[in-house]
Parts: sequence; C-alpha cells; structure tokens
Amino acid sequence: MAGHSKWANIQHRKGKQDKIRSKAFSKLSKEITVAAKMGDPDPDKNPRLRLAVKAAKAVSMPKDVIDRAIKKSSAGDAADYTEIRYEGYGVNGIAVIVEAMTDNLNRTASNVRSYFTKCGGNLGQTGSVSHSFDRVGEISYPPEAGDADTVMMAALEAGADDVESDEEGHWIYCAVENLSDVSDSLEKQLGESSESKIIWKPQARTEVDLDTATKLMRLIDMLEEDDDVQEVTHNFDIPEEVAEQM
Repeated sequence: MAGHSKWANIQHRKGKQDKIRSKAFSKLSKEITVAAKMGDPDPDKNPRLRLAVKAAKAVSMPKDVIDRAIKKSSAGDAADYTEIRYEGYGVNGIAVIVEAMTDNLNRTASNVRSYFTKCGGNLGQTGSVSHSFDRVGEISYPPEAGDADTVMMAALEAGADDVESDEEGHWIYCAVENLSDVSDSLEKQLGESSESKIIWKPQARTEVDLDTATKLMRLIDMLEEDDDVQEVTHNFDIPEEVAEQM
C-alpha cells in the first residue's frame, strides 16, 4: 500500500464540506480553462481537458460552470497562467510536492516558501524530493464497483499496472500516457470512476506521530488554502490511532 493513504478519506469526511466544494470548483475551473487553452476546446480531442471535465463532473460541478470555464480559454481577458512545481520538506524531513497555476510567480513562490517556514519545514530545489515519487495515472472507484479480484481483472484487461483495494475503495494505477485509454476501458467494465487524474505516487510512506502529524497537516492546510495551489502531495501516513486523536 505504498500509494493510497486512508487519511485523505478521513480528512475529507471530517472537513467543512461547503468550503471543500467551493475550493474544488475553483481549482477545477482553472484546470479546465488552462487545458482548453493549451489544446483543443473539445474534450473528445483533448485528453487533458477530458480528464479535467471528468474530475469536475465527479464532484457534481454544474454543466454551465464547466462550459463557462472552457469558453473562458478563448476569451481575450483570460488570465495567462503558468504551471509550476515546488518541492520541499515538512517537519522531520517529510517530502512535499506542491503543484500550482499562477499569474504571478513571485507572489506564489513567496507564499509557498512562507508556509513551509512557518510550519518548521523548508522549500528545496526542483527535483529535491520528486525522485522519491513516481508520476502515474490514478483511477479511483468506490467499494461498490466490485470485489478486489473483479477490479483487479478489469484493470489488467484495461492495461493498468497496479491496483490497491481496501474497505474504502479501489485505486488503479497506470502509465501517464495511458490514463485516458485505461479510464475509458474501465468505464465500460465497472461504470464511471470516482476520479481519474495524474498524481505523484510516493514510493514509500512514513508513519508519523501526533505532534508531527499536527504540524504537517497545518502545512498541508495552508498550502491547499492558497488559490494558486492546485495539488499537494506528500509521503507521510497517519496511523488510525493517531488520526483518532486529531
């Protein structure tokens, strides 16, 4: 179980749902606009846009909001976003990758650096921690999609490389360039997925104690609150007994 962390689900259930939903809509709208601007505005001809639209639908983003985000890509006043990745260490040397889209690199870099500093970590050079992660496609399904063996067989037939299953659901991994095809194939066998995206999958996870977990989650929360930040990935795991104390 080197990739999936149960803490993500625990945090999601306990989070402020309206706030999470609003942030998700904002970040997905930005991804849809950028994907459409960089490629074709037709999702059927643009794999990145197709994945972004699918992710938006998975969190019940209204169709008109999705359409507006796509149309914004061709508008003359559409912001010119730059994609950038930051890498650093949280407290106790925990690796953290931050992916951002920004129209002001100086602002974003300054903010991200300050979050790491305030939480006892430090921002490193690009490449300083990503060597401890694999860049892969991830497709997730709820438990109702089938038992572990059924999902495993469907995933292998679809061309996936690995599957992780537990009581929370199923996580299917594949090469980045195959994500769209594998996702489409699985949909025919298992129905629509909960989510399909490209991730940084940690090669190993480090379990942390309560004090370390509290400091790390403060850093993650600060990063995710930033409007320029799209995704935050780390390589720590919080044991269930520690999560219950948080």
